[in-house]
Amino acid sequence: MTPEEIAVVRPRLAGFAAEMLGDLPRKDQRAAGELYARGLLTDGQRKSMQPMAARLGADHQRLQQFITSSTWDYAAVRGNVARWFAASQRVDAVVVDDTGFPKDGDASPCVARQYSGTLGKKANCQVAVSVHLVNEQASCAADWRLFCPRSWDDAALEDPVRAARAAGRRARARIPDDVRHQEKWRLALEMLDEMAGAEGWGVLDQVAAAGGTRPVVTADAGYGDNTTFRLELERARRRCPAGDACPARRARQAARARLPQPAGEPADAGDRERGQDRAGHLATRHQDHQGQP
Repeated sequence: MTPEEIAVVRPRLAGFAAEMLGDLPRKDQRAAGELYARGLLTDGQRKSMQPMAARLGADHQRLQQFITSSTWDYAAVRGNVARWFAASQRVDAVVVDDTGFPKDGDASPCVARQYSGTLGKKANCQVAVSVHLVNEQASCAADWRLFCPRSWDDAALEDPVRAARAAGRRARARIPDDVRHQEKWRLALEMLDEMAGAEGWGVLDQVAAAGGTRPVVTADAGYGDNTTFRLELERARRRCPAGDACPARRARQAARARLPQPAGEPADAGDRERGQDRAGHLATRHQDHQGQP
């Protein structure tokens, strides 16, 4: 957005930031948070502190201190954003995904040579697992976890030399002691638990109260092929059409296979849904799963 466009929406942005950041204990933190949100909306590809501060005409150290040093509960802010979205938008599905962030060096927390679906290959990168609230017109990145590779978890390494090296990297990157290596699907389950119920954010119950049922949970086959992941979702009474494991999807595929096909076209050539799902684009409609146990 240009400075002129930001000036037009500034009152709305200030009101939104006040609502989302209202739990922050200090006024200067709330002001810095609103400034940071404004910086993310400015034109320019680079969204790091110095370029954003230059576009805003602000001191970049103020933004840097707010993000890296100031103590505030980011989980509470995420909960506010998720509840705001659920109150203002229809939520058809909850999408589990992961995203890679390419890096040049080895100092960034949890960076390693690992597979990134974003890049489509193994590369030196960080990987974050995310949970999104979505409908056909909008989406909200409601929760995130940085994936900690085993090479960054000294407690998971048997080789004492590698373990000591990992402990040093963790200390330099200031990684909290409770952040350890976990499978990505376990991180997803943790976030879904955080979003549900009175002891968490209450977002999924909020959506259920508005629409009469909880939204469907969707993911690509990297999660859906994991039996434990699906069983844990079922145990928590969530719907799980993940990957090719969705009964409704299999029924639709079987029904299409029985339809007459154009001459010379194989029976499954028109079924592009599976390929789209493998690419990670899943937004299965709620109505397809009404009544599914």
